[in-house]
Amino acid sequence: MTAIKSVVADAKRIVIKVGTALLTDNGRGLDEKAIANLAEELSAVQKLGREVVLVSSGSIAEGVRRLGWDRRPTELCHLNEVTPKSMLTAGTPKSLGQMGLAQAYETEFAKRGVKTAQILLTGADLADRTRYLNARSALLTLLSLGVVPVINENDTVVTDEIKVGDNDTLGSVVTNLIEADALVILTDQKGLFTADPRKNPDAVFVDRARAGDPALEKMAGGAASSFSKGGMITKVIAAKRAAQSGASTVIVYGREPRVLQRLAAG
Repeated sequence: MTAIKSVVADAKRIVIKVGTALLTDNGRGLDEKAIANLAEELSAVQKLGREVVLVSSGSIAEGVRRLGWDRRPTELCHLNEVTPKSMLTAGTPKSLGQMGLAQAYETEFAKRGVKTAQILLTGADLADRTRYLNARSALLTLLSLGVVPVINENDTVVTDEIKVGDNDTLGSVVTNLIEADALVILTDQKGLFTADPRKNPDAVFVDRARAGDPALEKMAGGAASSFSKGGMITKVIAAKRAAQSGASTVIVYGREPRVLQRLAAG
């Protein structure tokens, strides 16, 4: 059988999204070894001459750990609402967790001679033309300087009306924003199957498909963890969105050894 060449092999500009499960110790704060491995991988891909953008989850899980809570909050705070209820919003632990996440990335990338920058976005930033162009210009400038932007949603100011949602969606939006060639979604699942392999032993691995095929959404299931918002369905829809600007998407098991370097090598 002829091997399938990874679309990442020909990609000059790559957006890489990594989920909470891969970056945390079962939701109990950040896994420093996992972040070090990710920084090593991204640095190696960048040294191949690729432009790399990272969309990273993990900040809420880290914030929840710092606050001593046992699960992520599910409510959004309304603008200007300062009540005890607002203490249970996603923005509260995320604002704490972002500090730890940014510091962890900065430390590990610096060890490898790579500079990083933090970018926090909302749906309003991407809906307003001027802000959209400013965000695009900032990202492209950072990439031209050899910096790895680390992107997340700005949950401290977001409301239901202006939120992007899960980070799979954010990854695809950023892919469109900077006209990236490929979106790589790292997940703790073994990839896309015709059904949930954890529940159906007859599920078949899908190695290649056309983004936007309605059959793919029927295959996808829900979120696998109480700390993650996405699931395979959000990844399939993200691939559909990324295709709008001509980008291909790879959904890949993030615990494969040297997975990003191997994708970049074809």
